Amino acid sequence: MRITYLGPRGTFSEDALEAAIGDQEVEPAPAATVYDAIQSVRSGDADRALVPFENSIEGAVTATLDTLAFDADGVTLVGEYDLPIRHCLIAKRQMPLDEIEVVVSHPQPSAQCARFIRENLPQAEIRAALSTAEAVRTVAESDQPWAALGAESAAGLYGAAVLRRGVEDEPDNITRFVWVAPDGTVPSGPGPWRTSVVFSELGEDHPGALVDALQIFSGLDINLTRIESRPLRRGLGRYQFFIDIEGAAGEAPLSGAIETLRTKAENVRVLGSWPISAPPGVPGAE
Repeated sequence: MRITYLGPRGTFSEDALEAAIGDQEVEPAPAATVYDAIQSVRSGDADRALVPFENSIEGAVTATLDTLAFDADGVTLVGEYDLPIRHCLIAKRQMPLDEIEVVVSHPQPSAQCARFIRENLPQAEIRAALSTAEAVRTVAESDQPWAALGAESAAGLYGAAVLRRGVEDEPDNITRFVWVAPDGTVPSGPGPWRTSVVFSELGEDHPGALVDALQIFSGLDINLTRIESRPLRRGLGRYQFFIDIEGAAGEAPLSGAIETLRTKAENVRVLGSWPISAPPGVPGAE
């Protein structure tokens, strides 16, 4: 199995992959972006991708949501894995924090550590990187007084020094990763199950349009565990809605609720349905 993830080596995505597969042997394939990782599955260059989906501090990983909604109609979500995230402040060498001029990281970790940065590095400029590992590699190769936010494993990999551990703003910082597989892949395992759906275009704008759509689920005593909105990219004020739902998409009453939703929204797509307590290993690879 060839598995893509957000690289280069030393990212939290790599940590999540190593933890999620257990003892199963796979071929890891780091990708430059979340978009590239998902597209590798869509094109057939990889069998699976493991990508970040949402974080307990910062919320949805929008790059993942937007890629799934706009650019990856040939894939499906087949599993998930929750990884506790402990950010480290990393530099080429040990140095006082007040000497750091620039902090480099992916925008998600920068947001997850925003309070630490404000209180301890008020003089530092924040710069974005494609991944935490790329940020650590950048500061490890630079002679400038820069630091990065990343995983402790990346510091060891690139020969850098850990200045502070656990700099995330909340101690119970967790990122949920999702498994992406080619369309038609069917996961298996005991329940409970989760189903992810995106829908948009609720007809002519009127008060309560979104409520009408969501009441389909509450009327059948079906629980929603997450709802996010993202721009539809067709002018201001038009949105698509991502919802996570308890239950398997192919089983009643959820299957009927999704069909009823199709009468309310012009565009409805099931992004995937999977058991949330599956054992370690690549979903659907039996």
